[in-house]
Amino acid sequence: MTTAPDPSTDFPPPPLDQQERMVEAILFAATAPLSLRDLADRMPVGCDPAEAVAALRRRYQGRGVTVEQVGQGYAFRTAADLSFLMQTETVESRRLSRAAIETLAIIAYHQPVTRTEIEEIRGVAVSRGTLDQLIEMEWVRMGRRRMTPGRPATFVVTEAFLDHFGLESPRDLPGLAELRAAGLLESRPPGEGLGLPLASEDADDDIAPVAPGDLFEDDHDPAAWPAKEDQP
Repeated sequence: MTTAPDPSTDFPPPPLDQQERMVEAILFAATAPLSLRDLADRMPVGCDPAEAVAALRRRYQGRGVTVEQVGQGYAFRTAADLSFLMQTETVESRRLSRAAIETLAIIAYHQPVTRTEIEEIRGVAVSRGTLDQLIEMEWVRMGRRRMTPGRPATFVVTEAFLDHFGLESPRDLPGLAELRAAGLLESRPPGEGLGLPLASEDADDDIAPVAPGDLFEDDHDPAAWPAKEDQP
């Protein structure tokens, strides 16, 4: 009975530095961590992947990328102290719902304006959370309270709103006549022109917290469309 010749006797393994280069190439091209067995299957017979990996890890120590053990495998990874360089910031653009746009426009053009006055102009009730989410965006804030029964809170736009739209003041907004001509604003708040008094700046300005409303709408998700009460 004859035995198959041992290929390792005819072809000695490459030097360790060459094995290290092989491991480097394999790990660089791999899409997932590779175990020592995976490396051994790809390398010539007689190679020592464990020793090659250890040498490669020493070589990359302190570099921008390192060879890290991930479970039972090994992979190139960004150095931990440089991970902040890999972070990116993205801006998610979402369209304001019709209810939020109308509410914001009314506040901008009629400020200071109360919730009741907003509802009278729109012709429908302001849905739950619309005003509060505009406040969270820092485009709207609470102004002085009206010195009328119930002392209702008023709402005004903020400097963040003006900065976002490149305005120096609300006076730089398009004229109301233009908006009324386009059918966007057809009425005035009942308090406009009546000289209703406002509370002092240091008066309490509070608003009850409510659940998020329909500030944004999703073109593809009917569940995220404005509530029925916001449809004119």
